[in-house]
This record gives sequence, C-alpha cells and structure tokens, in this order.
Amino acid sequence: MKTIALITFAAAALTAPLGTSTPPPARLSVVATTPDLAALAKEIGGDAVDVKALAKPTEDPHFVDAKPSHIVTLNRADVLIEGGAELELGWLPPLLESARNSRISAGAPGRVVASKGIKMLEVPTTFDRSKGDVHALGNPHFLIDPLNAKIVAADIAEHLSQVQPQSADAFKANLQRFNTAIDAKLAEWEKQLTPYHGAKIVTYHKDFGYFAERFGLEIAETLEPKPGIAPSPSHLAQVISTMRNDKVRVVLVQPYQNRKTAETVARQTGAAVLDVSQQPGAIPGTTTYADLMDHLVRTLVSGLQGDK
Repeated sequence: MKTIALITFAAAALTAPLGTSTPPPARLSVVATTPDLAALAKEIGGDAVDVKALAKPTEDPHFVDAKPSHIVTLNRADVLIEGGAELELGWLPPLLESARNSRISAGAPGRVVASKGIKMLEVPTTFDRSKGDVHALGNPHFLIDPLNAKIVAADIAEHLSQVQPQSADAFKANLQRFNTAIDAKLAEWEKQLTPYHGAKIVTYHKDFGYFAERFGLEIAETLEPKPGIAPSPSHLAQVISTMRNDKVRVVLVQPYQNRKTAETVARQTGAAVLDVSQQPGAIPGTTTYADLMDHLVRTLVSGLQGDK
C-alpha cells in the first residue's frame, strides 16, 4: 500500500501543470509583551505575521496580570519580542518556563530583546533597592523616543528574516517604509515642540525621560518619590513647591496611574493633567506607533500652549 501511495503521489507531481507557484509560507505567530512592541512587529511583519500582545494597553507593563492563556500563546509562538532591561522581570520568566518553547528561548532567532542596541538612560552605578524599583540595566521606557523605535524595528526585521528567510525581502521593504515614515513624522514632532524647548513638566513615574531628552524638555519632578513607591504627603508637598517655583503647568498621567493624585497637585498649582499613554490602543485613535506619538505630541503642545 505504501508503494502504491508513493507512486500515486509521484504521478500527481509529474502531471501537475507547469508554472504552478510555490504556496506562500505560513504566517509567523509573533508574540510581543506590550502593545507598543506589537505595533512595531505589525509594521515590519506585514501580511507575513499574526501578532498578539500579552499586556493590555491600559496595563502597567511592570505588573502584567499573567494568565494561563499566556502560556498557551507563548507555547505556540514562533517569535517573542520583549522589552528587556528588566521591564517584564516580575511576570514573563515564569510564563516562559511553563511554555517550554525552544523557538523563543534565550539566544534563539525567535527571541527579540528590544533593549539590545539602545543607549540606556539612568543606569545606576550601584544597585540599591532602597531607591525604589530601579532597573539595574537602565530605564526601560525607551520606545517613546522615535529613534529608539527605529533601532528596535530593525532588530525585529533581522530576527523575522532569520526565522522566515523567504520573506526577508518583504521585511526589509517594510522596515524601509517604516523608517521613511518615522523620519518624516519626527521632523513634524520636532517642529511642533521646538517652541517649548526647556519647558518643565511633571510625570507620575520615571517613564518619559527618553521623550524629554529627544525633544528638549525637562522633567522637574515625578509624583512618585522613587520608582514604584506611592506618593507620600510630604513628597507631594515638595512637588507642589517645585511646580510653583518653576511655574510648571502640566502633569502627564498614564491610564494605570493614579489620576486623583495628579488632580490634587494640579489644583494647588494651576496645572493641567494631561492624559497620555505609551501604549497604542490605550487612547482611541492610537492604533499605530505614529498615531501614539501624534497624540502625545499634540496633547503636550496643547497643554504647554495653555501655559503661555
């Protein structure tokens, strides 16, 4: 029976019409830890990938609610993209251990660590937990700088090409298209923010340092006294004093941060609370990375204009 089956298969192959094209490769299953990384993966992968994010857009990426479904998703993944720099340290390792997927193990072509190649800010010279939730490898909120997004996009393209070489040309073309679009957008964002170079802002967490450095802003204070530590009355009194002295008029808050605390500070300083996010999808109309940055720049400019 095996011989007959082989002969039948061979005969079918020989009688197949000439010029029949090779079927396209299966779509890669790409898992990103956060929506911003997922957005970049979609830009670079295009039609060759299916992309899922483990964290919700409104979820603190440091403290994602790990679920059994995440284990299944990781087990089936061809590629995993993580932020790195200890961003997911508290929740990703146990999921990976349970998933047991060698395709996305450390060092495999299917494992992308986004912090690779990034010039990290706020790298501590000594590691001291008394300073709060400080990351030993530096501040992991680097994607809010568009030039860092380009670095990560290039790394994603490289890894996707290793996993699926037959689609490498498409990934390269998508990367070039993304870079061209971001370069054009960056010129727009810089033009919009140039009048506010040196402007001081307050953020809830130490999560806008890369953005501030790229666009010439200064973070005067954070509502958290130390990363991951809830604001105390004495610290908020210090923040209010600084804001009054320096005439700071905007406070940036992300969806998972305590807006009531920001409102309390704003009432006593005449500042505006600006609702922003670093994750696409958290705010309506921010599906892509460019959408996200458009909203952030537009919101910040509007808040700073009100200060004039």
